[in-house]
Amino acid sequence: MSKRPGSGRSKGKSGARELFTKVRSAKGRKLSSTRWLQRQLNDPYVAEAKRMGYPSRAAFKLVELDEKFKFLKPGKRVVDLGAAPGGWTMVAVEKVITNKKRGKVVALDINEMDDVAGATVLQHDFLDNDAPDLLKKALDGPADIVISDMAAPATGHTSTDHIKIMALAETALDFACEVLAPDGIFIAKVLKGGTENELLAVMKQKFKTVRHAKPPASRQDSAESYVVATGFRG
Repeated sequence: MSKRPGSGRSKGKSGARELFTKVRSAKGRKLSSTRWLQRQLNDPYVAEAKRMGYPSRAAFKLVELDEKFKFLKPGKRVVDLGAAPGGWTMVAVEKVITNKKRGKVVALDINEMDDVAGATVLQHDFLDNDAPDLLKKALDGPADIVISDMAAPATGHTSTDHIKIMALAETALDFACEVLAPDGIFIAKVLKGGTENELLAVMKQKFKTVRHAKPPASRQDSAESYVVATGFRG
């Protein structure tokens, strides 16, 4: 994508922008549900995801991270953790598997997701002891990129949610260090507040560069961001 969805929103003959869609509250529907539906109907990323065949707007987070850091190149070998509903997997396949260079994409999630043409999809709990071996077997060689969009169900308690998502990021990092080839890349979702000092220190030891990024597709009211570690030292 050369520009974000909605940046070229069409105008009518009068020159007015498209009207905002307001959702009326229905009997039995909670106010929070009405607000969510209204936000979905007026979200250009949702409309663009539907047009392009992505299962959710989240696909554009990876698109935008790749636009900034340029890591998804033809022929690369990718592991996608927390892959459901499959948008990141689809983007990875589109980028790394071409007619001239055949990359590889292995995706894993605890939840069921549709198969993605060109990818190996595994339904398994990443925190199970046998998960790393299942991924390594499917990958059948080193990885160039490990991406993780994993997140535990939100509790609404900021500290608890932060601890849970950081635990997933730490586990994903441990796995990445086992499978990444030299100069490999690791990307993981974290919550506002950044990574814990201990985790950040490990990443700086293992990778040449460690940065944080919040892609435009990540909602502004969301606490999520991504840590991008490049140049795995091996």
